[in-house]
Amino acid sequence: MDVLYLLIAWLAAIVVIGGVALASGVRVVAQYERGVLFRLGRVREVKEPGMRLLIPGVDKMQKISMRVVTMPVPAQEGITRDNVTVRVDAVVYFRVVDPARAVIEVQDYLFAVAQVAQTSLRSIIGKSELDDLLSNREQLNKGLELMIDSPALNWGVHIDRVEIKDVALPDALKRSMSRQAEAERERRARIISAEGELQASQKLAQAAANMAEAPAALQLRFLETVVQVAAEKNSTLVLPFPVELLRFLERGGNQPGQPAVAGQPADAGQAAVAGQPATLDPAAVKELMSTLAQPAIQEALAALEPRGKDKDATPGAALTTPDPAEPSDIAGAQRKTNAAGPLGAG
Repeated sequence: MDVLYLLIAWLAAIVVIGGVALASGVRVVAQYERGVLFRLGRVREVKEPGMRLLIPGVDKMQKISMRVVTMPVPAQEGITRDNVTVRVDAVVYFRVVDPARAVIEVQDYLFAVAQVAQTSLRSIIGKSELDDLLSNREQLNKGLELMIDSPALNWGVHIDRVEIKDVALPDALKRSMSRQAEAERERRARIISAEGELQASQKLAQAAANMAEAPAALQLRFLETVVQVAAEKNSTLVLPFPVELLRFLERGGNQPGQPAVAGQPADAGQAAVAGQPATLDPAAVKELMSTLAQPAIQEALAALEPRGKDKDATPGAALTTPDPAEPSDIAGAQRKTNAAGPLGAG
């Protein structure tokens, strides 16, 4: 009986020991992992995801993550090819493509990739210029990726991409670049302003040529300017007298430097003083102003100059001595003369 109890105890102990040993040999490999199996120190195979059973004391398995690893590269200080001291940091994206080589070829592939990234970043800084670091980062990223990927392939690691994060410049260099940018913007602004002045001068020259061919256009432009200025209620408008109107007033009375016509009495509408032009009749001035207000002012002003030339060609005709008559008859004759003049024709 004692022997039976002893046998049962031994069987129970064997079962417990076997269960513990079996439990210690069970391994679970996750979906994003691969297990490198070592049997007596030799690589047997790479285990796929799932539950795997190992021989206790004989097999040993090391798990390797197959996910993409994001590794920041600490800022590295270096001198560029154009002798500028900068600090550059980057980030490396890589993953394991061969778990067996990642375990066998290198002691710690994460530390190895970090060191290669730092040395490669320093090398890139020394080979590049400052302008390339600031504006041509894509080419530098590709070059840095090739430099890190070359030794990493022997470790079963593939570099997906490398990105330069930031370039820290000295404060003095930042101020110099700021002044350079301001000077460049000011230069561009001056060039654009000069081009605008050149185009405006060309257009003004064309407008002046057109107005020289048609003098009435200048008067119309003048009147349009007056209308625009008069739209403001809080401004005082000083209206200069048109030259054509002065010429008309000069031709309407006696010519300067000539005495009054013999036999013509001086009344309120005319001045018979020698050496001064006679004053026009108020009716003639009123008629002149009404003519200027007409829509056909272009034709009136254009016809004013040639008629004035014809009138100046025969000065004796305008200074004929009238017959002695009453002042009322002289005033009536003057009204007829003004009516037959250029304004009356208009």
